Amino acid sequence: MKIKSQRDFWSGLMFVAIGVGFAWGATSYSFGSSANPGPGYFPFGLGLVLALLGGMVLFTSLTIETADGDPVGAFAWRPLVVIIGAVVMFGVLLPRLGMIIALPLLVIISSFASEEFSLKAAVGNAVVLTALSWTVFVWGLKLTIPLWPTIFGAGA
Repeated sequence: MKIKSQRDFWSGLMFVAIGVGFAWGATSYSFGSSANPGPGYFPFGLGLVLALLGGMVLFTSLTIETADGDPVGAFAWRPLVVIIGAVVMFGVLLPRLGMIIALPLLVIISSFASEEFSLKAAVGNAVVLTALSWTVFVWGLKLTIPLWPTIFGAGA
């Protein structure tokens, strides 16, 4: 069997692997029931859906012909390192600096991964995402997330 679209083949394979990994990891948690789902219910279902979608992409990569075979280009190391570094930094800084400072730093530093970086757009995204995150997680879901640096007193 010939791969007719390399890009679709590798992305489909990646989705299948991640989906199966999530579904398998979710089996160690309680499933609960449909009326009262446990912590493993959603990740298991999401993993299966992701694996199925990846399987569909894999299937099309082997059956639908593309003009040049959609070769996979060079690996983008810089964006990968910048984004992973920003996420790690967010995880380290959130308990110390709070969401109001750590989240905008995450968004702005992650924006440097793009070749089309604009400080104005990055700051705008940071403001909107911080406001939405506060609305959803702190106000809506009532999660205890530190909002401000610990030197200013209690977090959330």
